[in-house]
Amino acid sequence: MRTADPAKRGVPLSAFPRFVKLADNVYGYEEIRQPGFTTVSLVVIGRDGVLIADGQGSPEATQTMVDKIKTLTPLPIKWYIVGSDHGDHTAGNNVLPKGITYVVHPNSLAQLKRDSAAAAERGRAAVIVPSKAMTGNEETINVGTTTVKVLFLGRAHTGGDLMVQLPKEKILFMSEAYLNRVFPAMRSAYPSEWAKTVDAALALKDVDWFIPGHGFIEDRKVSREELVTFRDAINSVIAEVKRLKASGLSVDDAVKQAKWGTLSEWFLADQQGPVAVRKVWEELDGKLK
Repeated sequence: MRTADPAKRGVPLSAFPRFVKLADNVYGYEEIRQPGFTTVSLVVIGRDGVLIADGQGSPEATQTMVDKIKTLTPLPIKWYIVGSDHGDHTAGNNVLPKGITYVVHPNSLAQLKRDSAAAAERGRAAVIVPSKAMTGNEETINVGTTTVKVLFLGRAHTGGDLMVQLPKEKILFMSEAYLNRVFPAMRSAYPSEWAKTVDAALALKDVDWFIPGHGFIEDRKVSREELVTFRDAINSVIAEVKRLKASGLSVDDAVKQAKWGTLSEWFLADQQGPVAVRKVWEELDGKLK
């Protein structure tokens, strides 16, 4: 069944965390987060070290991932790609080894600095902030066993969304630019740009397996189908908000009257639907910069 709900797919929560082998030395790592769908990380084992794209949402969860990686290889973690700067992917980064190389988009670096300052004001543990950001839209890392391309294809879920392409394996890890059967979460999103960013991912050569940041890792064929479905979901949300705005409603009334059709069955629809209305409304008013 095509859903982000483990119960509906018949996967017990006791199965998590788990690795999904994508290719030799390449794994997806699925861990359960509340309210019960997966957060996905990418693990690439190189000749002399390991590359990770995205962590988990707490020090405990990230430490578990680090410990699980040790069951695959004794090699140290050397690289970390900040696909998403959100806390459900970065909040456990303080348990990662010191001295690793971070790759982060300037927009995400700025957000991590803001998050770190806010945490300090509240007396909480500091957010790990990389020392510098990537300078272009693409960076290549040769890990020894394969070539890893870090891509910025446009603003999407966070504004600093990075993806990881493995051309030889034809894999693209999309982080939170792809939420498989999870309602488009738009708190910090750029709705119309997000849809275009997904189109750019679909147009890439040497990619036929799309790995989400949340939701299940599908097989190659289904992954493309579900990514198209997710792109269509973003566009459907935008179209519904345009309809409501054109009818003369206030944004508060639009939140109450939004109709999502089959999207109402997706994870987080009740929580993220109102957020999406307000964010698309903001974009339509020209307030997103």
